[in-house]
Amino acid sequence: MKSWQRPENLLFLMTAAMSISFGIWQALLNNFVIERANFTGVEIGILQSLREIPGFLAFGAVLLLVLMREQTLALVSLLLLGLGTALTGFFPTEIGLYCTTVLMSIGFHYYETINQSLSLQWFDKKSAAHKLGQLVAVRSFAGLLAFGMVWLCLDMAGFEMETVYLLGGGVTLLIALACWLLFPYFPQHVEQHKKLILRKRYWLYYALTFMGGARRQIFVVFAGFLMVEKFGFSAAQISLLFLINGVMNMIFAPKIGKLIGHWGERKALTVEYIGLMIVFAAYAVVSNPWIAVVLYVLDHLLFSMAIAQKTYLQKIADPRDMAPTAGVAFSINHIAAVVLPAIYGLLWLVSPAAVFLTGAALAGGSLLLARLVPERPEPGQEVVWRGVNLPAGPTTS
Repeated sequence: MKSWQRPENLLFLMTAAMSISFGIWQALLNNFVIERANFTGVEIGILQSLREIPGFLAFGAVLLLVLMREQTLALVSLLLLGLGTALTGFFPTEIGLYCTTVLMSIGFHYYETINQSLSLQWFDKKSAAHKLGQLVAVRSFAGLLAFGMVWLCLDMAGFEMETVYLLGGGVTLLIALACWLLFPYFPQHVEQHKKLILRKRYWLYYALTFMGGARRQIFVVFAGFLMVEKFGFSAAQISLLFLINGVMNMIFAPKIGKLIGHWGERKALTVEYIGLMIVFAAYAVVSNPWIAVVLYVLDHLLFSMAIAQKTYLQKIADPRDMAPTAGVAFSINHIAAVVLPAIYGLLWLVSPAAVFLTGAALAGGSLLLARLVPERPEPGQEVVWRGVNLPAGPTTS
């Protein structure tokens, strides 16, 4: 192997490929569905619920490991993501957008599942938080390229949104094929279980994952929708907002990763959830578009601290459990995500503020769970209650 043919470089490239397609899909979505398909809050809620169904079924990625290696499945998932994004602009109808969204989402969620598994296997525990922060930075840099492409194509070159979707998906397809051809297969240090596994001693990780999925849907679905519907942001302005987010994450995500390594997961998650409570409560009453922009950026930075959930799992889990636990966790993360966007779409018609206030309440619930994370988590010390580590039972339970 050549010096650049390292596992982390493959992860960086695959993450960049994912971010380009998903970034373009996300940057154009609200304007595309409103301008081309006349969506209201109800239709966008249904679309986002459909988008989360493959996430709910992410446990299926573990079952596919019987047929193919994790590295191969990651690349196949990227090809599906790129194809779904490229086709989006060609089907500007309600049913058409639902179908291309599901195709794109299968690739996105299966890639994210395998990406988490591979990163926790390939990064050692001491440097995992920092390297995961670097992955976030790569994701943000690729997002910058995607959002810059949107802005240049729409405002400078005068392209239609359909063409930008095609370009974004095409770039992801090319990068995925290059990764397939240029990188060797990297053997696993520990053979992964190829069946679904639920362990009692991981319950706190599962609970944090569930709450995070419910809370994040409010931001992903409705924060951007608020910018377009309430403040009249154009597609180019939304892409510039994403550019700002990308720059901030590119600069601060590796530093946040180092900070998590220094602080520990308990303190990092506590800071994240207190910050999110404040941000969501502010969303509910914001009337100034510039304040909304600041909240949007802060929201993204705080979500970078969710790295602590992954390193918490890495410290308490059996190394053979990374792939099956990643699949189960993504499914748990999307239980609420499948249902909530459609419900909140209806609530949005009555009171947008109520949508964000429930987000603040969910962040408060996550804060209570975060206080149960030990200062130094490890197998046998997964949960702490009033300063006392709770017995976890056998580590194979």
